[in-house]
Amino acid sequence: QVQLVESGGGLVQAGDSLRLSCAASGRTFSRYTMGWFRQAPGKEREFVATISRSGGNTYYTDSVRGRFTISRDNAKNTVYLQMISLKPEDTAVYYCAADSTNPYGDSFSRDGYMYWGQGTQVTVSS
Repeated sequence: QVQLVESGGGLVQAGDSLRLSCAASGRTFSRYTMGWFRQAPGKEREFVATISRSGGNTYYTDSVRGRFTISRDNAKNTVYLQMISLKPEDTAVYYCAADSTNPYGDSFSRDGYMYWGQGTQVTVSS
């Protein structure tokens, strides 16, 4: 089992940057594909980005590709989401999640992730 704690959210203006962090407990962090999802008010939780166990493979939803970068530090049990050129439509609660069954990183469905953090709010004003 792994516990996830996100941090780094906040209120920023359009065009600004933020870096989200997700710290994981336990000694098996490197066994998990890690993903970031987000949920805006009144909308379903959607896939944002994912990274394979080794960090060698990354995937992004089209709306953030080129602006967001997912990375991980297995020595620190932490996954990051660097966000630049933020837009008001990026406003959402951002969640990190862990998937122990897919080693390759191409895990895009919420159903594939069994562990979730509590979320961190990102608000982008226009």
